Amino acid sequence: MSVEAITIGLVLITFIIYTAIGWWSRVRDTSSFYVAGQNVPTVANGAAIAADWMSAASFISMAGLVAFLGYDGTIYLMGWTGGYVLLALLLAPYLRKFGKFTVPDFIGDRFYSNSARAVAAIATIFISLTYISGQMRGVGIVFSRYLQVDIIVGVLIGMAIVGFFSLLGGMKGVTWTQAVQYFVIIIAFLIPAIAISFQLTGNPIPQISLIGSDIVERLGQIQVDLGMNEYMEPFTNLSLLNVFMITLALMAGTAGLPHVIVRFYTVKSVRSARWSAVWAIAFIALLYLTAPAVGAFAKYNLISTIADEPLEEVQNIEWVNKWETTGLLQFNDLDDDGMINFTSGPDNEVVIDGDIIVLSTPEVANLAPFVIALVAAGGLAAALSTASGLLITMTSAVSHDIYYRIFNQEASEKQRLRVGRITLFVALLIAAYVGIRPPGFAGEVVALAFGLGAASLFPVILTGIFDKRMNKEGAIAGILTGLTFTLITIGLILSESIFGTDGPIIENFFGINAQGVGVIGMLLNFTVGFIVSRNTQAPPIEIQQLIENVRAPEIDEEEIAATKEDK
Repeated sequence: MSVEAITIGLVLITFIIYTAIGWWSRVRDTSSFYVAGQNVPTVANGAAIAADWMSAASFISMAGLVAFLGYDGTIYLMGWTGGYVLLALLLAPYLRKFGKFTVPDFIGDRFYSNSARAVAAIATIFISLTYISGQMRGVGIVFSRYLQVDIIVGVLIGMAIVGFFSLLGGMKGVTWTQAVQYFVIIIAFLIPAIAISFQLTGNPIPQISLIGSDIVERLGQIQVDLGMNEYMEPFTNLSLLNVFMITLALMAGTAGLPHVIVRFYTVKSVRSARWSAVWAIAFIALLYLTAPAVGAFAKYNLISTIADEPLEEVQNIEWVNKWETTGLLQFNDLDDDGMINFTSGPDNEVVIDGDIIVLSTPEVANLAPFVIALVAAGGLAAALSTASGLLITMTSAVSHDIYYRIFNQEASEKQRLRVGRITLFVALLIAAYVGIRPPGFAGEVVALAFGLGAASLFPVILTGIFDKRMNKEGAIAGILTGLTFTLITIGLILSESIFGTDGPIIENFFGINAQGVGVIGMLLNFTVGFIVSRNTQAPPIEIQQLIENVRAPEIDEEEIAATKEDK
């Protein structure tokens, strides 16, 4: 049986399971639609958080970024992992104790202002739309290769599936689907990693193979022989300034991502939120500790297979031929010598999209067709799980934070649910459009979303919890300043891909690239918010007391009951 047939079969099985879960967990009230009724078990919520977190960027792109950037690619590991720890330990328990449905809900009530709520909802929509375009690109790539369909068709199929179980089950359906998708993702990532590790080094544990064998030295020597940079040499692809700024943007952005934060509202208590975070860290670590090894193995196998080989012979390899048809792998015989020059200079004759590294690795390593199909199913699970979480987040921002909290507080449960589902359908159409026309690779696009999160929501969430003098004027001014600056700067740097200009309007912002510029937006947000808040009226006394209560390490009766239940 062909790889494509096995892939179609495996993907259909997983989609049937996801759809069945959506039907089983269909909801009829807003609490279930927005926060899954706040009764999700901690382990299931930890798995759902991990699946929500391990998007197409983590599963498909991250190992590819590490493979091509070498040492500099570890910024994604440090930034995303460090940011999650920051969120779990510093913010999540307090946000859960505040007890609202969404991040704009928290900001609106904490800063006693519907204007602050609306601004936060708009920031949430910008962040989520940027993030989801990366996920849809991942879906399109997987379908275009393994189902042999156009990328546009692939995106539409994926949106139909995720739309079905999101519309039907809301956050409840999405949570349970993500919990199942986590295990699909992690199995699909670990099995080929273990197989290739054993194949290359004789050791089945990828992490030990990476540090205990000579695979990195061999890869580094091959790259040097081909005229590339040494694999582990630092700051060869990114400057020291950009390594620092991007890592910081990813960390702060993680702590400001609304679709991740909202997951901590789906459990019944603060204690459950903390334990969800612990489980999620353990689940995420399995993939993140394996990704550097996968990146190195993939680069080694890829170079060994195609570099300095006859072009005609390479193009006859089945996986090469099929990836070439997608346009994501290209060869240009610049010197007409019939041989492939794979270098980092102007004589390079190979163009590889970084998003195909993980997906193509099992084929390059000649693993079994079932493993290749499993990786495709894992890539789809990673992209769709995050896309569904983002859809619910955008829906909540519009239907709950704007429609219900600002315009129609008398709306019935039925009306709110109807508006939520209509909003989700519209968000689905917009997501499909941006997924068809993404401004870059999945990992790059997602990194931009983190920059927007760092520049807009993270400073306000942090000061909302730890600075009781921060008022609504400071919060609104901070969000608008950070978000506007970052959006404009990213647009100017990436104008070529976003607006179709002949070249970038500006190359960078004083040496900082588009992925790291969110840090400047974050600093502007903090600075403007501080100055404005100190020169306007302090928050009401009851708000200041509320903040002190949220930070107090007390356990209420509900907490005690939850603790007993957990035991």
